[in-house]
Amino acid sequence: MPSLDLDLLQTYRARTFRLRSDLRLRSAKDALQFVNARGFVFLWPIKGVLLPNLWTAVVGERPVADAHDDPGHVTWEWKDDALDKRRWYYAKVLRAKATFIALDVVPLFYALSENFGDPDSDYIQLYRDGLMSQPAKLIYEALLREGSLDTVNLRRKIRMTSKASNSPFERGLVELQRDFKILPVGIAATGAWRYSFIYELVHRYYPDLPSQARPITRKRARTRLIHLYFNAVGAATETDVRKVFQWKPRQVGQILEELVESDQLKAGYTLAGVAGEHFVTPDLLAGM
Repeated sequence: MPSLDLDLLQTYRARTFRLRSDLRLRSAKDALQFVNARGFVFLWPIKGVLLPNLWTAVVGERPVADAHDDPGHVTWEWKDDALDKRRWYYAKVLRAKATFIALDVVPLFYALSENFGDPDSDYIQLYRDGLMSQPAKLIYEALLREGSLDTVNLRRKIRMTSKASNSPFERGLVELQRDFKILPVGIAATGAWRYSFIYELVHRYYPDLPSQARPITRKRARTRLIHLYFNAVGAATETDVRKVFQWKPRQVGQILEELVESDQLKAGYTLAGVAGEHFVTPDLLAGM
C-alpha cells in the first residue's frame, strides 16, 4: 500500500479546518462561510471523531475552556444569536452532539430521517412500531398542539418536571433532534439560570424542507454526505466515516467502493501511526 504524507495531510486540514492563524474565524459572518464551505461541522471537538468544528476554527487546537469568559466561547454567542435567523441549521444531530449544517445540505440529512408522509400524524405509527420513545412522543405532541415552547414550559406541559424525569426528557429532546423532528429556535429567560432553549417542529420552522428532501434517495444522500466529509478531512478510514454518521458498515462500504470506482476517492493508502486502510480525496493527492 502507498503511504500518505502526514505533513501534506496536516497542511490540508489546517486549511479546511481553519487551523491556520490567517484562516481563523473572527466573526459570525466567517462562521457562516465556514459552515457553508464544509457542509456540516460540530460546535466543539468530539474525542475520537474526525470532523471540523467551530471551536478549533476560532482558537486553534486547544481543549474547550471551562472558563465562561474564554475568548473561544464567542462560538456559543454566535450559535445563540443565530438560532432565530435561519442562517444555518443547528441541533444535536451527528453523534447526538451540537451540529451546524449548511441550509443546502439539510435536505440530504432529512432524506435519511424517519420523516415521511404527514408529519402531523406519522409520528403515531413510529411510536407504535417502537421507533419513538414515550418521552419523545409527549414532547412532539406538546409542540404540535401548543406551538413553540421553551424547555421549562415544555416540561410543565407534559408533566415531566421532577428530577427523576431529567434524563428521559433530555433523551427525548435529543432523539427528536437527531431525527429532524424538532430543533432549538431561540432562547428564553426561564429556569434557574434564566436560560433555556425554545423548541419548534422542524416541518413548521422549515416548511419547504420535506418537499426539498422528497426526491432525494437515501443512497444519493449518503453518497453526497460522504463526499462532503472527505472534502473536509482529506483522508479517512471506513471506521472514521462510520463514527461520524453511525451508519451500518455495508452502507458505508458500498458507497466508498462506488466513490473509488468513479475516481472520486482513492483507496489503499496507509498513514503512519494510524491503523486501517485510508481513502483519500484526489485534491489531497494533487499536492503530493
